[in-house]
Amino acid sequence: QVQLVESGGGSVQAGGSLRLSCVASGYTYNCMGWFRQAPGKEREGVAGRRNDGTTRYADSVKGRFTISKDNAKNTLYLQMNSLKPEDTAMYYCAADINCPLLRLITGWWKYWGQGTQVTVSS
Repeated sequence: QVQLVESGGGSVQAGGSLRLSCVASGYTYNCMGWFRQAPGKEREGVAGRRNDGTTRYADSVKGRFTISKDNAKNTLYLQMNSLKPEDTAMYYCAADINCPLLRLITGWWKYWGQGTQVTVSS
């Protein structure tokens, strides 16, 4: 069954903004995060959040992206501002139960959404 459902992707001009959403169901997740994968490149971590409020960001997005969660709705968000063409990728929502270190390493996360495409043009 689908446990993570993403939305909010689209096409924007450089400098624009998008807000991605991920609705979680079926489990109580201790951590959730966002990863992205551009064509021909490895999947990379973007941002992560533990339910205690701890967050982690990739250096490439610090100061531009913000991860947050509405606990009542069990929904994770990624606010993306000042978008650059190099941000173009498929963005995936991820979640896990056991994540004490909150590492943005693809192989350490168990549950994944279907992905939502973000395209930034110059």
